[in-house]
Formats: sequence, C-alpha cells, structure tokens
Amino acid sequence: MSSAAHLAIDLGASGGRVIAGQIVRDQLQLETAHRFSNGPVRMRKTLVWDSVGLWQHILSGLATAAGQFPQIESVGVDTWGVDYVLIDSQDVPLGPAFNYRDSRTNGMFEKAFSLVPRGEIFAASGVQFMEINTLYQLLAQSLGGSPALRSAESFLMMGDFFHWLLTGQRSIEVTNASTTQLLDAKTGTWSLELIERLGLPAKIFAPPIEPGTRLGNLDPQVATATGLHDVPVIVPATHDTASAVLAVPADNFAPSKPDWCYISSGTWSLMGCEIPHPIINDTVSELNYTNERGVRGSTRLLKNIGGLWIFQQIRAALQRREISVTWDTMVRQAEAAPPLSLLIDPDDPRFVAPDDMIDAIGSYAKATNQAEVADHGTLYRAALEGLALRYRVCLASLERILDGHIKTIHVVGGGSLNSLLCQMTADACNRTVIAGPVEATATGNVLMQMIGTGRLSGVDEARALVRASFAPKVYKPHNTQIWDQAADRFLALGK
Repeated sequence: MSSAAHLAIDLGASGGRVIAGQIVRDQLQLETAHRFSNGPVRMRKTLVWDSVGLWQHILSGLATAAGQFPQIESVGVDTWGVDYVLIDSQDVPLGPAFNYRDSRTNGMFEKAFSLVPRGEIFAASGVQFMEINTLYQLLAQSLGGSPALRSAESFLMMGDFFHWLLTGQRSIEVTNASTTQLLDAKTGTWSLELIERLGLPAKIFAPPIEPGTRLGNLDPQVATATGLHDVPVIVPATHDTASAVLAVPADNFAPSKPDWCYISSGTWSLMGCEIPHPIINDTVSELNYTNERGVRGSTRLLKNIGGLWIFQQIRAALQRREISVTWDTMVRQAEAAPPLSLLIDPDDPRFVAPDDMIDAIGSYAKATNQAEVADHGTLYRAALEGLALRYRVCLASLERILDGHIKTIHVVGGGSLNSLLCQMTADACNRTVIAGPVEATATGNVLMQMIGTGRLSGVDEARALVRASFAPKVYKPHNTQIWDQAADRFLALGK
C-alpha cells in the first residue's frame, strides 16, 4: 500500500526537520522523524551557525527514521541560501559557517562596485543586490586577508556541506549556487570573469550540478551511525525556496506568461514567478529583483522580503522581558488590534539584526512620524500588515516586469498556516490566495528525490501528486478600500 520512504533533511534559518515522504494510496504522506531548532550564534564579534550541532541533529534524525521506516530509498538536504563553508585540501572545514546577518558585509557594496560596476554585476548574474549575498561575504573575507580563503580548496554552500558530510563527495548544486550573485544567470555556470575581477580564487568553485543528481551512497561511518546502509543521496533543489516552488500546486510549469505567483513564507518571504528563462533588463535591475535557478532549468524571478522575521523577533524580545506569549495568542491579539494604525516596512535596514525588535519598531515609528506603539497587539498586527503591503508592492512590480496580470497568489510554507496574514495578503493585493502545502520545502525536497530515482516522471506528475495530497485553503479578497488608502502611506515611509 505504500512506497519506500525518501528522507528530506530540511534546514531553515530558525529550525530543521528530518521528514520522511512516501506515497500511500496515491497520495504523498509526510511524517516528521526529528525536529530541532536553529539560529545564529554570537561568537565574540561574529555571528555564525552551529553547523556541528546541526550535523548531530541530522544524524539523530536519520537514525530515528531508520527505526521507523523499513525501506529508505534516498536522502537529500535543502537549506537557506547565500551561506557557505570552505574546505581545505585535507578535507577539513576552514572555520565556522558565518551567518548572513553578520556585520562583516556592511559597506561591501561600495568596495565591490569599485572593482566591478553595479550594472556589470547585474548583467552577469541577474541577481538582486543584498549585502548578505555570498559575493559580499567572500569579498569581505578576501579584503580582510582571510587565511581560510587563501587555504581553501573547495567552496560548499550549506546544503552541499551537509551532502559532503553524508557522502564524502564535494558538489555544488545549481539552485543554491544561483543565490551567490556569482553564477551566470543565462548559462548556469560560474561567471569566472566576475569572480576573477573581484579578486576571488576561481579554483574553489566546482561546476554546478542539477537537482535530481545521484551523488553517491551514505558514507560507511554515517551508515553505521544511522543504520542506513546502501542508501543514496539524491540531490534536491538545495535552496529551500527552489524546493518550495516545486511543491506549489499549480497546473503548469514555467509558463512564459504566468498568471500565478508564489510566496514562500517563513522567516523570509520569497515572492515571485516561475518562468522559463531569466529576465535581465533595466526594469528588473531598477526594481532590484533576482533571477535564481529553479528545477529543470527554470528561473525563479523573485524578490526577497523580510518575512515573519519581525513577528518572530517581537516574541523573542518579549521573552527577554520575561513575557511569555504563544504564536496563537499573538495572532488573536493582532486580529483584535485596530487595523493599519502603525505601518512598518519589513525591508527597512533597521530590522535586519537589531538588538531588540520592539525597541527597533519604536525607533522606526518615531523616525517615520507615527504614534508611539500602544500595546502588543498593535505590534503584532503591524508586523503582519507590513508584510501584506510589501506583497502588494511586489505584485505590482512582477506584473510590470512580465507585462501581464497575475490572478492567483500561492502561499506555501509555514506562513500559510497564519490565516490572518493570508487574508491580509488577499485584501491588500486584491487577489485570490491559495494557501498550502505547509511543509513545502520538505515536500519539494522529497518530490525531487522521487524524480531523481525515477519514482515520478517529472515536475508535472510531481505537482499533480501535490494537488491530490494536500487540501489548500482559499482566501478571497474583501474590504480592499482601506488597503488602497494605506498603500500610499506605506510607499511614503521611505521618502
């Protein structure tokens, strides 16, 4: 009645899971074997990831899954983008994996553009300009005279790093490589001219591989530790957004004139369209959109948005004040608060990594001539309304770039469970919102493993399986007038 299980190791900026996916009665079923937290660690003046701790959780999760499922067909890892680990010629990691919120990239735009003009970087990569991008992280290391960078033999992004630990094989998967701003958007290969002009060592960048590649079996030591013998690693789309987009229950793949867009909603929100080829022109550059690689050679034309980070960090700030509040309580209090009384832009630099998010919002309100925050419910609501308004701006930009009309917004990921935010999104954008699946990144990870092993024929069959397996929730727009009025105020915040 059921097929063999495929194990998705799904690592996000705030947590990770080992999830087993199998087809039961023609439906995809997911079961979580292990769940754990993740987050940046302050190590003196730097922010890093606890990659050793994550590895231990991965091993524990795989061992748990081995005891739960009699047949494991494959394993694969997806992670967040831009961050990386350097490996030396002796197969030893060179230092910690820096967190993208680390301050070392501050001011790197100016230094990068002095080496290669901004327009030429965009023409080569098609990627939006964010100081967290790998380009600026590596440039900070290079200009700082990093011994690790000088000694590096290989550059591995986070998914590739854990695949290396699982198999001993070094590889670079293309969807995550495209977040570096060093990949040629048109060819899917490294832009060696850009890399060399920036003074980065070209030798560390191996040719990228495609999702669905069979990397090799689990290393014997990993097999012994987990009980998973003769199990291959099938490389998924290692960038979590690329995996999430594969799990969107749309009925077409990479259309040239899409009538739907997606929001992969979590700590970050990634909003965009799946198209067949990159779009690299003055409009995309002006609007600071990005062309990242998707599965089967597609392009994810998208915008990075601050996401639920502000909402999450408000809760963290309250916990430091010894105030305990649940996510459900936050949503209920937000729903009861006055609408659109405080507007905040989730992409304002002040919210990237503040010491205290509540204090940051208070300073932002004062700087933008808004009333002082009166209660916690207003804070929660403002964090969600700001996202919905940013989605509205992003939708208009996508339609401008594509010269078309988008009828439907697919919200996937953890944020699809936030019914208040989904309704706000429908109202603010005046579009139908289809929410789900929730475990989109793990679903996409499992689907690509199934494609790689031949269990599924391709993207169309994978998405048909998603539609047959998960019942979405549909939100229709209403009360749109108040959002029309708020939109003008929102756009004026940055002026």
